[in-house]
Amino acid sequence: MHSDEAVPTDERESDPIPLSALQHAVYCLRQAALIHLERMWAENRFTAEGHVLHVAADKPAQRKVRGIRRVAALPLASKRLGIAGIADLVEFHGDGQVPFPIEMKRGKPKLHRADEVQLCAQALCLEEMTGRDVPEGALYYAETKRRLVVPFDEGLRRLTEETAAKLREIFSTFQTPPATFRADRCRACSLLELCRPKASAKLARQWRDRMVQAALAEEESAM
Repeated sequence: MHSDEAVPTDERESDPIPLSALQHAVYCLRQAALIHLERMWAENRFTAEGHVLHVAADKPAQRKVRGIRRVAALPLASKRLGIAGIADLVEFHGDGQVPFPIEMKRGKPKLHRADEVQLCAQALCLEEMTGRDVPEGALYYAETKRRLVVPFDEGLRRLTEETAAKLREIFSTFQTPPATFRADRCRACSLLELCRPKASAKLARQWRDRMVQAALAEEESAM
């Protein structure tokens, strides 16, 4: 849930995409563009709680517990996918030191896969950086105080790479996707008042109707 800072306009095309942008993109591609391309942000209760949760996790630290090496605030990057960011916590298990990324989240497990994609992106970075397979990781939810183990199967890896590709397209074209209202997601979004999906959809329909009417009028005048 890191709020990786968006980069200046003239550097965005070459700089890596923040890992947190993948989470935003799965939830809403327009939200990701507004935050990371147009650099819009607004706090609500959910984002504020998430920020508090990550204050401690963002401090670099390393320790060993019961034979498991634990590294907090570990910088990650993948040149192949063009992504980078900071992992809340990475455990290294066994003699082979297999990476096991752990992402801290407020609330509880969600119906969509945004959190899983962000975690999987961390795994893909770790695989590229260490040369070791990363078969699974975990999401830790503050509300339930439990780890949810996430296997990085083919489907999740494909979704993660497809999401990264969509974001690269947005960053290279500087085109923010149009608004689409979804009650189950828009009402919980901190950018609701900035995005105004209902108003944007209404304006788009009005523009479409005007274009259709103009085309019909042109056809009638040509007869």
